[in-house]
Amino acid sequence: MSFRVGLGVDAHAFTAGGGGGRRLVLGGVEIPFEGALIGHSDADVLAHAVTDAMLGAAGLEDIGHYFPDTDERYRDADSIQLLGEARALLEESWEVANVDAVVICERPRVRDYRDGMRENLAGALRVERTRVGVRGTTTERLGFPGRGEGIAAQAVCLLEIR
Repeated sequence: MSFRVGLGVDAHAFTAGGGGGRRLVLGGVEIPFEGALIGHSDADVLAHAVTDAMLGAAGLEDIGHYFPDTDERYRDADSIQLLGEARALLEESWEVANVDAVVICERPRVRDYRDGMRENLAGALRVERTRVGVRGTTTERLGFPGRGEGIAAQAVCLLEIR
């Protein structure tokens, strides 16, 4: 088989009462916003979903196996950097053909930051920016993203054997 597909999903809740000293990061882009996401690392749901999609396509363990939230080395870690480290696990065997991802939230609006997100993800994956798609969508106020309680992301990754 020369191609493999993986799916990644992640979700994080917003901190109560604002950012609490944390910042909102999506796809490695810091977004000015009144809230931040709760997480052991920087809580970048987009980077986490892409990482899990890529690892899944390669038949490897999930992100928590390689970067556990019980390990203090990963407290407030840069998730784009972790994506790059996960990419290195595939270096000998797989080429990233493409990644497509969607961020699910009512706010903030992803479209204003999409280019930076694509650039950061592509850099960590070591591919051209044209191989990375990022979109935002709402849930029409349904569920936890619709109520503004957090953000979710889904990603698919297609790998091609080297």
